[in-house]
Amino acid sequence: MNLSHPERQLAFLREIDRLKSVVRLSPLIDRSRRENSAEHSWHLAMYALVLSEHAAAPIDVLRVVKMLLLHDIVEIDAGDTPFHDPSMHAGQAVREQLAAERIFSLLPDAQATEFRNLWSEFEAAESDDAKFAKALDRFQPLLHNVATDGGTWTAHKVNEEQVFARYGPTIQRGAPALWEAAARLVQEHFSNPPA
Repeated sequence: MNLSHPERQLAFLREIDRLKSVVRLSPLIDRSRRENSAEHSWHLAMYALVLSEHAAAPIDVLRVVKMLLLHDIVEIDAGDTPFHDPSMHAGQAVREQLAAERIFSLLPDAQATEFRNLWSEFEAAESDDAKFAKALDRFQPLLHNVATDGGTWTAHKVNEEQVFARYGPTIQRGAPALWEAAARLVQEHFSNPPA
């Protein structure tokens, strides 16, 4: 059965509703529950709109927003891979590639190609747009961890050196001013650990 152009778009939109059910380890700042991947993507898109002036190089904000809205759609099939649990990273790239093929192929061909290319560009993090998008993808959970007295850092026994090594290069590369602010917050957090 061949679906029409709008039917394919609607099938994609129905499918991505499932992203709301992918629960991440990161708590909401109010600590009432953990965030889901759809909320994370929306929040990052807002970060791009608000913080675009801090990009390391000129960027196309709309392209960055698109990348951030698309970047975790693959988690519908591949699941969320906790950043601080390296044992979960094995096979992640393959799972995500397969998910991207399946999910984006629901769309009409031109849109499928555009979205898949934006997703791949984000993953490669070589363009200025993608570097900034990746920086925000590291910056947002860092802020959540600071605001929740360590959040996932505490749960995974992550120390200050590990935070600097895991977050610093990516944020610095895409948004040096944001890394400067983040580094101060990290140092303050580890200097004054919660009781």
